Amino acid sequence: MATAPVQVAPTDLPMEKQVSTLPKTLADYLANPVAQTKWVDGYIVEKVGQTLGHAKIQTRLLFRWLGYVECQPLGGMVLVKAPGQTKGKVRRPDAAYSSPDLIQQFGEDIATLLQSYPLVEEIFSPTDCGEDIFLKAQEYLSSDVLEVWLIFPKSKFIFIQTQDRHLWLTEQETAKSQVVLPGFEIQVADLLG
Repeated sequence: MATAPVQVAPTDLPMEKQVSTLPKTLADYLANPVAQTKWVDGYIVEKVGQTLGHAKIQTRLLFRWLGYVECQPLGGMVLVKAPGQTKGKVRRPDAAYSSPDLIQQFGEDIATLLQSYPLVEEIFSPTDCGEDIFLKAQEYLSSDVLEVWLIFPKSKFIFIQTQDRHLWLTEQETAKSQVVLPGFEIQVADLLG
């Protein structure tokens, strides 16, 4: 991400979320997360830079994943910007799939999933730094994410990464879930068009 981590001032928060002090540790953040932020390297970071095009792609993939999950015996939930814990951080992937096992283990009434989702998707935005998004994918994979989708809207590429596979897909190809959603596929052009 191109922007440096910044502390969010309490006055920037909605009235119902204002607190006398901001969380100073990961444990404090997990107990009292700040809306629309994530915890990265000891800082509360607000995600900025989402464009309408970014939101369009995020919504398309969300609906496709959701439709697939609801039509399959997999169960689970598809989520947007839902906080999940990686190694020492809390991330909010653009979209994520939570398995029935995670829902059963943690329930639906938690503020932050205390581990990573099995499938996450991140869309490269104008404020992201190229190398940082790949480092984030590595962070996800080292935190037990099974499959990461990185989407590059301007160049019209999708990068799918698992523990043992890396796929670069162009606009003419079909993106297929490699591990988590067996049988799910979408034309790259349909998603990015």
